[in-house]
Amino acid sequence: MNDLASATSSASTKLFHGGLRYLEFFEVRLVREALKERETLLRAMPHISWPMRFVLPYHKDMRFEGDTPTSKILSFAMPWMRGRRPAWLIRFGLFLYDNLGGRKILPGTTTVDLTADPVGKPLQDRFAKAFEYSDCWVEDSRLVVLNARDAQARGAQIMTHNKVLLAERVDDVWHITTEDQSTKKTKLTIARMLVNAGGPWAEDIIRNTARINSSEVVRLVRGSHIVTRKLFDHEKCYFFQGEDGRIIFAIPYENDFTLIGTTDLDHEDASIKPECSEAEADYLRTFASSYFKQPIGKDDVVWTYSGVRPLYNDGASSATAATRDYVLKVNQVDGAAPLLNIFGGKITTYRKLAEAALGKIIPFFPKAGPNWTAGVSLPGGDFPVDGVGVLIHNLRHNYPFLDEFWARRLVKAYGTDAWLILGDAKSTGDMGEGFAATLTEREIVWLMEKEYARTAQDVVWRRSRLGLRMSKAEVAKLEIWMKVVGKVYIPPISYII
Repeated sequence: MNDLASATSSASTKLFHGGLRYLEFFEVRLVREALKERETLLRAMPHISWPMRFVLPYHKDMRFEGDTPTSKILSFAMPWMRGRRPAWLIRFGLFLYDNLGGRKILPGTTTVDLTADPVGKPLQDRFAKAFEYSDCWVEDSRLVVLNARDAQARGAQIMTHNKVLLAERVDDVWHITTEDQSTKKTKLTIARMLVNAGGPWAEDIIRNTARINSSEVVRLVRGSHIVTRKLFDHEKCYFFQGEDGRIIFAIPYENDFTLIGTTDLDHEDASIKPECSEAEADYLRTFASSYFKQPIGKDDVVWTYSGVRPLYNDGASSATAATRDYVLKVNQVDGAAPLLNIFGGKITTYRKLAEAALGKIIPFFPKAGPNWTAGVSLPGGDFPVDGVGVLIHNLRHNYPFLDEFWARRLVKAYGTDAWLILGDAKSTGDMGEGFAATLTEREIVWLMEKEYARTAQDVVWRRSRLGLRMSKAEVAKLEIWMKVVGKVYIPPISYII
């Protein structure tokens, strides 16, 4: 109903990870599936996803109070360990983490001497030892856009800014009424089956849009993040454990910043826009400051964001303990048109969730083909996992007017498609009007024609994160250009499905 990835899918912690913490909740199947997926996804999108090493500092006197099954067992069996994750337990968890997914690309766990290794320099002196393991980074909102582009290339029709007002079963088909959010015109579409992938709005779609009585309940959990000035000079991420049993990450972000998150709090209503509260920002600053030598002040925070995870309500006692696994339910009675409802899930297993969804769909569409996405690149990702450096070098060779920052940004956003964007440009002047932070008219035209961008917010916060580098006046200038000049680049949408 809005832009692609305008809600939860642009507000994640931006990691392809197995979920080390989920092992404490015995979510072994979910963790194993996610660990196996990491390398499949790395190969499919090496421009927007890459390996990252995670540093987990350890101190023998650190205490934790959590509600995980593991902590409860430890407290009962070994009361002297109450409130602690002993080193052997962490190492055992990391051993499982290394071996459950069958790694081929990512290196395994090592032990780090923080008194000698550069990763120890930003940390307080009380931390002398750490464990270092592998996971992956992903540009979450670009992942959504590239999947949409790939789907369109294979026959799908992408209708952004179209809200579903009503879905009705009529005989053995669905009648879906949509409203264009710009013109307010409505259209009727007929379909044999619906997939409700509404995320935080999934339950509302069932009850109020499709008007179906259902016992399925979504648990909305808000995850907030802060982005600060750059806190350290290396490209590794920190994994911090809190005394409340929670964990947060401190991640190198957009070259000049550090991303810290996330919180886990129940969110009341999907219609309420999630925002990082002052209390959450203070919690994250205080949490990270208990590890870093230099405390993080309020003035160090340059941006905050928050997203709502639509978790399947499994009756867990806390938002942190609620399952991150996905649940698929088909609603069909007496031969009526089927509805597939999707609950929960995490970004790392999005492709496996789609395969599981296809498994639910096939009984109604027996001619549907087999699973095929593993090993297939997303647009711009047709190069080796370790080929980003070569692409940047080649791009600068072909387009000498690009500096290192500009070339790296283009490659890490568009991969081999960067050549299509730059085309026959011989100089900066050939890129058209310049806006800020290396953003030019030629790139914006690509985003409008190929990637469904309609507003400046679409461009600077979801197709990129250049909003961190642009002033309000510069964003406003871009908004005016897109509304006036750029309007001619918006391709028409066909509503006949």
